[in-house]
Amino acid sequence: MDKITNVADYIIKRYHELTGESLDEMKLHKLLYFTQREAFAILGEPAFVGDFEGWKFGPVSREVRNNFINGEIVIATEPISDSVQYIASNVIIGYGSLASWRLSELSHREISWSNSRKGLAPGENGNNIIALSDIMEDAKKVRPYDHVWDMYYDEFDNDDDVVAKAASYDRENI
Repeated sequence: MDKITNVADYIIKRYHELTGESLDEMKLHKLLYFTQREAFAILGEPAFVGDFEGWKFGPVSREVRNNFINGEIVIATEPISDSVQYIASNVIIGYGSLASWRLSELSHREISWSNSRKGLAPGENGNNIIALSDIMEDAKKVRPYDHVWDMYYDEFDNDDDVVAKAASYDRENI
């Protein structure tokens, strides 16, 4: 399974390829969170190994935060799987145009973030780990959309491996 820092590095580079812009740290954390949620919704499993904490502005990976300097991941990274590349690219296409603060607001609607904030005041800092089981619950509430094929995942023919096939077929065009 991919590591969270490898996926973060991919998102930073892919976001720049698609938009020509740099990615700020808040947006990076939210795109990572939504990639994890979408992986649960599409694949039924996490996209990567790594925890999020329920900070006041939404999910944050301390590991990514500690290694994100001047818009880059500063530790050695490795390529990520084709399926996670595909899901992360779709998340960037779907959410990347939104402002960081808007992504923060969207993350505050998630069960996983709310549960990690129990007992904390709205503006209070927090560092409780967001449970993967709660992210799985959030994934049940979404209908994932494939921005490359312009259709919802549940509209594909009954093919359990649609992400892998789409990723290998159209990897260069997303």
